[in-house]
Order: sequence, then C-alpha cells, then structure tokens
Amino acid sequence: MKLFTTLLLLLAVSASGALHAAPVHPKAKAEVKAKAKAKAKAKANPKPKPTIAKPTPRKVDYAGEQVNFVEWKAVSEFADEIALRHGFVRKELTALIAQIRYVDSAVQLVKPAPAGKPKNMTAVRALMLEPVRINAGVVFWNSNADTLARAERDYGVPAEIIAGIIGIETVYGRNTGRFRVLDVLTTLAFAYPEAPNQAARMAFFRGELENALVLARKNAIDPFSLLGSFAGAIGMPQFMPGSVLAYGVDYDRDGAVNLQNSAQDAIGSVANFLVQHGYQRALGGPSVYAAHVAPDERWERFIGQGLAAKFSLDELLAAGVASAPSPPGGRLYGLIDLQNGAETTEYCLATDNFFAITQYNRSYYYAMSVLELGRAVRLARGAQALMPGETL
Repeated sequence: MKLFTTLLLLLAVSASGALHAAPVHPKAKAEVKAKAKAKAKAKANPKPKPTIAKPTPRKVDYAGEQVNFVEWKAVSEFADEIALRHGFVRKELTALIAQIRYVDSAVQLVKPAPAGKPKNMTAVRALMLEPVRINAGVVFWNSNADTLARAERDYGVPAEIIAGIIGIETVYGRNTGRFRVLDVLTTLAFAYPEAPNQAARMAFFRGELENALVLARKNAIDPFSLLGSFAGAIGMPQFMPGSVLAYGVDYDRDGAVNLQNSAQDAIGSVANFLVQHGYQRALGGPSVYAAHVAPDERWERFIGQGLAAKFSLDELLAAGVASAPSPPGGRLYGLIDLQNGAETTEYCLATDNFFAITQYNRSYYYAMSVLELGRAVRLARGAQALMPGETL
C-alpha cells in the first residue's frame, strides 16, 4: 500500500512540475517536520538487533554426480511400486529421478568408524557441552519459553529434555544440513556401501525416499527443496521423512508441519516423538541415577540388556548395585555403562524415560548428552536471570 501511494505522489509531482508549484498547507509543513524529526531520532537511537543467531544459510555446495538413475533396474522397479501405491504419475517420477544426483560423500559418511577406538563419555561431554551450544540453548529457550512450557504441559516431557535434543541435533537450528534429501536418500537406497547390514539399510532408505516424496506432495512443495543431513534427516530436530509424517506436529497451528523454520513445530514434534516412544509423565523425577557397582561383578549380567528398563530395584541392589540417594521402588530400571577410555567407567540406573530418548538415537551416550546439555542450559538460563548478588 505504501509503495502504491508513493507512486501516486511521484506522478502528481511530475504533472505539477509542467505547470506550477501548488501552495503547501501549514499543517502539511508541520507533518513533514514531525516525520523528519522522528526519522532523525530513530537514526540516532537504532533499535537493538535481535540476539537470536540466524541458522547457517542452507545451500547445496557438494558436487553430486549426475548418474542416470532412471536406467537402474532397481530404481525403475521402485518407481513402479510407489506410483501404484500412492498414485504418482509414472512419467513425472521418471522426470524427477532424472534430476537426482549420486552423492559419494554420503556413502563415505555412513561407513562404520574404524574398529578399536574406545568409547569415551568425557570426550563426548567436551564436544556436546561446550559454551557456544549452551549459550545458543539459553537464547533458544528464552525465545521459545512459552512454547516449551506448553509442550511440557501437553506431553509431560520436561522443557530441558526437548531443548537438549534440539541442541544436540542442530545447535538449535544452526546446522540443519546442506544435502538435497532426494539425492542422499536415493544414493543410500540403491548404492549403500558393503556392510553386514547392507540389505536392511538399503530397505530403510528406500522407505524414507518414498516417505520424502509423499511428504513433499502432502505439503505441496518441490521435493528438491527438502534439504537435510547426509542421511536425509530434516529440520531443527533432524527427523527422517517418515518421522515427520508419523510424529510431526503443527504446533504453531499454521496448517503445515515445518521443522526447518518453525521452532514451535520442532518443539511439539520432539515432545510427541518421545511420548510415542515410551516417555511417561507418570514416572516423574530424574531419568537416570548415578550408581556404584560392587567389585565382585555380580552385576555384570545386567549390562547390555537392550534399550529398555527390565529389572527391579531389589534385583539390582542384591547384585551389588547401589545408588545414593536411592531411586524410587516399584518401577523398573536398566543398568547402563558409560566408558571413559582408559579411565573409570561410569554406571547409572536408567528409567524408561531415559530409554525413550535412546529411541531418537540408539546410544546411551546420546541420551546422556541430551540430559546433561538440557540441564546445563537450564542452569545457565537461571544464572542469567539472577539479580546482582544472588546465587543459585
């Protein structure tokens, strides 16, 4: 509207210039002076810039190889199947597949790490609990405090756990990935590197490629506009396309799930994912309790028993596992070990809520990092809120 008004004024000035200048009303003169004064004041006292760091600009900067996936028999059969299953137009799928690139860096990145390197929780802490991540978490929490509180009320998942996951995954949206999702998913679906689980992984990525195409159509977006990690994970919480479809929440109520640009959607979706994978409001309290183990190693049979709480507190205590203060009875626990290289291994009693976090990433170290980062952000935020002279 302002642009349209400005154009009209310019046309009026041009027309009057060919004749003579019209007299200016005193009231108009006063308005012009007032606007000039306000403009000068604004220039002298500019508004402070937002403190929220913008996400790193996302651009595709890898050199994918233009292979002819259309001629690959397995790709053609896949296209036939999903065209039939979802009603895609086969010719349109062929045209889309012809634009997909092979990404060798994705193949290299999914290869397992060299064997023999000891696990080290201390090293993980140094990487995940560094000041930049904690400070970004404080800004994120302050900017989204109402949404985090709403998610905690709606789902029963503490705000610090939600913040911890988003911080571990993408440093609060700063590092959401630079790969075209269709490129990496197609590459890994049909050219996964040799490995004992190669067939299972290829089947997984074919499923996610199908999900990505369905997701793009559902949201009426160009499928090549989906950018993510080298494995095809999308947005602030790094959901795979299938997880976006299954657990994504339109928490800002704008009619679409947008995990890339909506912190509200990301927060609601993380909380929903955890609840759908076993997080229980009723458990309450800590998700893990520091434990000590007896030197006779009777407790060893409880180590490595999967990602679930299976044992009563009495069973664990009888086997020489102790924790102070003692965790609540009447619920199940798992005994987890967090190795520290050549240093002493840490042990914890973990609840089902801890194991719900491992469904996000199947690692004790990941879940512990989430908990510790969330706590660090909460404490840092609390410290910033203190008045001079106060202490926590």
